[in-house]
Amino acid sequence: MQSWTAFADALTARTIVTFDAPGVGLSETPPGPLSMPMFSDIAMRVLNKFGFSKADVIGFSFGGAVAQQLAVCHPDLVNRLVLLSTSCGLGSVPGRTRDVIRKSLTFGHRPLPVTDPLGVFWQVAAISTWSSIPVLGHIEAPTLVLCGERDRTVPPANSKLLAGRIPNARLVTVPAGHDLQEPGPAAIVAKEVERFLDAAVPC
Repeated sequence: MQSWTAFADALTARTIVTFDAPGVGLSETPPGPLSMPMFSDIAMRVLNKFGFSKADVIGFSFGGAVAQQLAVCHPDLVNRLVLLSTSCGLGSVPGRTRDVIRKSLTFGHRPLPVTDPLGVFWQVAAISTWSSIPVLGHIEAPTLVLCGERDRTVPPANSKLLAGRIPNARLVTVPAGHDLQEPGPAAIVAKEVERFLDAAVPC
């Protein structure tokens, strides 16, 4: 959650609910694997816990996969959907191995806090055995798909695929790499996200 401070600070007059997924940050690591629908159910329960029956949902990287599943499994909960630097899982264009490994250990130029390897493994297992391709056409929420043009971890081709298959989706590319929540890109991304969230919904 700490990595999103610059992005959250750039948003104006919004209530923000954020959480560390199981096995990441301060959340406990589950003893067994979780499927992507199970991850999305956890996100749903977090929102319900805070009394939200509908919300604008933003998902980054792995969280973007969870957000896609949430929009499919719990469509009434998702007002608008924002997918940042993410993919469809199976069927996606893979990033360069060394960049994927490096991004799992660092944020920008800073090392991440020590992460439970088992928690990371459960996330990798979940997304590597899941694909949103069959259900992207069922996503009802207006969707913004945003990526960095220099992203070598989740190449921009993945965002193009998502935007091409999700009805009422818009694709935006920004001059950045994978970590869109870094202080520099965060301001640009926040502006694009706010513009999308504040826009009138087409009739």
